[in-house]
Amino acid sequence: MRNKNGQRSILKHHLNKFGLTPIRLSLFLIAFIFSFVAKAQTNYIIKGRITDASTGDPIPFANIGIKATTFGTTTNFDGFYQLNYTPPADSVQITYVGYESRSKAIIPGQVNQVIDIQLLPGAFQLKEVKIFAGENPAFAIIRKIVANKKINNAEDLDAYEYESYNKIQIDIDNFSDKFRNRKSIKKMTHIVDKFDEVKGENGETIIPIFISESVSNVFYRKNPKKKKEIINKTKISGVGLTDGSLVSQVIGSSFQQYNFYNNWLNLLSKDFVSPISDSWKLYYDYYISDSVSNGTNYDYHIDFEPRQEQDLAFTGSFWVDGNTYALTQMDASVGRSANLNFIEKIKIQQSYELFEDEKTWIPLKTRVLIDVDEPTKHTAGMLLKFYSSNSKYKINAPHESKFYDTAIELKEDYKDSDSTFWIKNRPETLSATEKLSFQLVDSLNVLPVVKTYTEILNILVNGYKKIDKWNIDIGPYLFLYANNATEGHRFRLGFRTDPGFSRKWIFSGYGAYGTKDQAFKYGAGMDYIIDRKPWTLAGISYSRDLERLGVTAETIGPNTIFGAFSRFGAFRRPYWQEDVSAYVKRELVKGFTGSIQLKHRGFEPLFPFAYRTNPEAGIESPLRSSFDITEINLETRLANKETFLQNDNERISMGNGNSPVFTLRYTLGIRNFLGGDFNYNKVSFNVKHSFRAGAIGRTYYNVTFGYIPSTLPYPLLYTPLGNESLFYVENAYNLMRYFEFISDRYIALRLEHNFEGILLNRIPAIKKLKLRMLATGRVFYGSTSDANVSLTTTTDESGNEIQTFSKLKDRPYLELGYGIDNIFKAGRIDFVHRLTYLKNPNVTPFAVKISFWFNL
Repeated sequence: MRNKNGQRSILKHHLNKFGLTPIRLSLFLIAFIFSFVAKAQTNYIIKGRITDASTGDPIPFANIGIKATTFGTTTNFDGFYQLNYTPPADSVQITYVGYESRSKAIIPGQVNQVIDIQLLPGAFQLKEVKIFAGENPAFAIIRKIVANKKINNAEDLDAYEYESYNKIQIDIDNFSDKFRNRKSIKKMTHIVDKFDEVKGENGETIIPIFISESVSNVFYRKNPKKKKEIINKTKISGVGLTDGSLVSQVIGSSFQQYNFYNNWLNLLSKDFVSPISDSWKLYYDYYISDSVSNGTNYDYHIDFEPRQEQDLAFTGSFWVDGNTYALTQMDASVGRSANLNFIEKIKIQQSYELFEDEKTWIPLKTRVLIDVDEPTKHTAGMLLKFYSSNSKYKINAPHESKFYDTAIELKEDYKDSDSTFWIKNRPETLSATEKLSFQLVDSLNVLPVVKTYTEILNILVNGYKKIDKWNIDIGPYLFLYANNATEGHRFRLGFRTDPGFSRKWIFSGYGAYGTKDQAFKYGAGMDYIIDRKPWTLAGISYSRDLERLGVTAETIGPNTIFGAFSRFGAFRRPYWQEDVSAYVKRELVKGFTGSIQLKHRGFEPLFPFAYRTNPEAGIESPLRSSFDITEINLETRLANKETFLQNDNERISMGNGNSPVFTLRYTLGIRNFLGGDFNYNKVSFNVKHSFRAGAIGRTYYNVTFGYIPSTLPYPLLYTPLGNESLFYVENAYNLMRYFEFISDRYIALRLEHNFEGILLNRIPAIKKLKLRMLATGRVFYGSTSDANVSLTTTTDESGNEIQTFSKLKDRPYLELGYGIDNIFKAGRIDFVHRLTYLKNPNVTPFAVKISFWFNL
């Protein structure tokens, strides 16, 4: 047995063998310990960006962690992260709801490294919540969020203003092999290859066709509720882009704002229910994903998904401040299961920031992705991406009400900027893909195949073919040909000048010819833009053409498709109309427009017609079949929430939100002035309105009250628009015959309610068809004075019997209908019942009407 001294001798022998004296050993051990401690204390850093592999967009709020350790972090709103850790570390793991999890190896021993990762979209599935007693604990938090909405909603501030940077990109994606191999696409191969270089290791190829940046100032006041945007600078590159001023207004902040504090978000003209709406429990399921102490309370991370996947509701997560119950982050998506057409995914992400008053949360950044589905398996899809970053907020300092009168305003030098300006005003630098996008969009523009497709699309959308050499547009193509019993084959060709011709003058005209009546028809017009602020127009026009009683262009209104097809078939009660008019129109204040028009019109019937020139003489009165009128029309229109886009030569209405539009019109007929045959007065008042009817859908109504206290031939009285075609017409009485009724005092009501799938979405057998149920109603009630009846005769000047008109009796005309919309994404069937005046000649009490249009 060895003693301790013997053990020391043996140890000393081995140390000497390796040349290690006790002193040297001590120094070695000290150095080893210090190197270990130093290594342990070194700050190892991994940073990078997490992006969506299919869109290239950043993924905010994603979870990043070191596998088998407690080290972790989350990405910021722009997808960037930085993770500090202590070795050993094997790999980073990324997880986020709605995406497939992914891991990536860490390079051992490297203190600083960059790891960018792309995630593939996956299915969102809400964690299962098992509650054995009581209610879901998330419900109590949702109630507090809803109770505090008025306090936390920025739109309930007296006023606010901020500077906004906006970026928009539109891409083509989902390139199938068959699509890539098309002859036209092969001409873009060099551009596709360039994007393959920057798409990333897992990314899909996308080709940009539009990219823009803008910087603007946004102003809002609560009372009266008004909003204004002044667009300071824009930078735009787009395939087929011809009008920079119009696009510059669309790419501003006004059209990129989404407020989840409102019960409904209007997106793509559809109403989506907010996850914090007053009706939250009807639409959503919730789960508390996490809660973190903030010192005095807890901040909450809540996941949510629709109770019915076909509803227009969101899936995702939001973060809530536990003290104020205000939203701090929002990540909401709409997937393929929702009752939408042509949309694969919608994603809205928002971040909020606490204002310097330490109590107001304000929207800071917004990112929106709309993934448009490819129409067929062998075509490409489209990505629409919007990004907004707000800064330099001021709150509760409203400007004068008049300041907000122009909702969107372009500065005179909005196109003038250099690279220094954009470097200074971007909240973050452009990515490599975005820089390449600006360079290559211009390359796409010069390709002949792109020019061809752009031209075809422009014709389909606008109805005109542009002739750049002459600065005119030829069309509209819908009216090029018609065939009817009076004219036979009707050929028509028209034109209008474009902004390249003049920014003040707009000329238009058309010519038409019928092979059966062998008569020429023609018209011309000239408009002049007096002022753009406020919008002021003046113009004159002349036309000589065939019209029909009750189916005139004025009666049909903006329904150009019905107007074009109404020229076909039997042309009942036609007459020659010569029309000369002059007008002035001005927006007096925001939303309030006034106009005055002087009109002279001639009426020469091609059907048996006569009226008594002296009705007091009874049957002894002389008869006459034609007449002339001269009238002055005064019109005022109030649409206080209407937003317009203004290009060089026209204004385009973007709607009036959920507010009604009021129109008052007065007409004064003057006898013996410019050949007019009658003195008369006409007045009408119209209200049209579209509004959300809570959970049951959206309602639209259009009601007109009219009064004509004068004695006139019946063609000058009011005739509601009938419809004898197979198609359902929105602004017509669909089971009323053409010119079936006339009145000199009347109420005309059109009503439609769209249930938007709320009923059919809940029927298991058919909900996947995404059908939508409709209810419609039409009411017309009025009367005709005895004086106007006595003016009408039943025989012409030769004593031949002629057809007159019907008048309403003691009950209104009424038709009710129901229908199914979204059949094969484009069709609609309406079942319409006529309930009154069923004994009138040639009446159809029930009919099935069809219509087609592409809607979301």
